[in-house]
Amino acid sequence: MELEKLKAKIIEEIEAKEKEEKCLTEYKQEMDLLMQEKMSHVEELRQIHADINAMENVIKKAEDAKSRSLDRAKRIHEEYRPLKDDIDRMRRDYLGLERLPELHEQEGDLITPEQQPPPMKSCLSCHQQIHRNAPICPLCKAKSRSRNPKKPKKKD
Repeated sequence: MELEKLKAKIIEEIEAKEKEEKCLTEYKQEMDLLMQEKMSHVEELRQIHADINAMENVIKKAEDAKSRSLDRAKRIHEEYRPLKDDIDRMRRDYLGLERLPELHEQEGDLITPEQQPPPMKSCLSCHQQIHRNAPICPLCKAKSRSRNPKKPKKKD
């Protein structure tokens, strides 16, 4: 009797082991699928980060080109101004004509000689130039701290 009970328990445990083995195989297959999905997401995120970096480079180059163009326009305007003043003086003195229109009168608001870029500071995290009053960096989303924070008022 005792032998039969032990034999039945052995068979029961072997069947439980086989059942767990099947479950374990299914679990491992599911784990493999999850790992494949994870890797595809990792690759997708890597591509997104690469695209973001490329776009940041394009934006930086465009901002640099814009700044260079503005600087060149300012330098050319410095040459233009005295020449125009001389021509206006000659038109008035020798020909009795009125002055030539100013650039901003001819081209609308496109050209303004005193156009200044907004005040900038470097982000402490990514070191890109951001507006001086920006509470967070628009590029890396890091919080920006003032170099000269307001001090609390002392109560008398």
